[in-house]
Amino acid sequence: MPFAAEQSVLDLCAGCGVVGLDFLFHLEQAKAQLPDRIDFLEVQNIYQSHFIKNISEFETLKRYQFLLMNYADVFKNSSFQNKYDLILCNPPYFFPDRGVLSDSNFKNRCRFFLDADFEKLIQAIEYLLKPHGKAYVLLKDLPQNGLSMRTELQKISHHLEINQIEKIRNTDLYLIRRRPDLY
Repeated sequence: MPFAAEQSVLDLCAGCGVVGLDFLFHLEQAKAQLPDRIDFLEVQNIYQSHFIKNISEFETLKRYQFLLMNYADVFKNSSFQNKYDLILCNPPYFFPDRGVLSDSNFKNRCRFFLDADFEKLIQAIEYLLKPHGKAYVLLKDLPQNGLSMRTELQKISHHLEINQIEKIRNTDLYLIRRRPDLY
């Protein structure tokens, strides 16, 4: 994938940054230009120390930021609107009313949409993306819980173009863009 250095990237629901850092690793392996900036947005501060350790492996990456915040809060800051050319996202997979919660609050926040819901995630992606930007989102159908992510996406993505592009370890990878007729 050709990538211009001036493009901005966001690892949304970043955890300790594995998805964004893996993306950077593959760019380096391909001897491709790294983005000028990559932000990592995560709601759980427990990940921050792990993120700092992981990011230290990338001496070539000079401009990055760990944004400790809920994606539902991006709407409160207009500087986030239309900011990112590329969003990578591995969000929770479970809806709280369609699964069994663990005794661990930490695990529940990783696995379930507790801090904000799925609809707010998709709205945040739309808000964060530049008009010609792309988001790659990993989503898992949960037929045992009566959940089809494609159906859920179609219910809430009136301004977005949604394409299921492949499976990665039994998880669907979706390409999400703004509908071209809306910009």
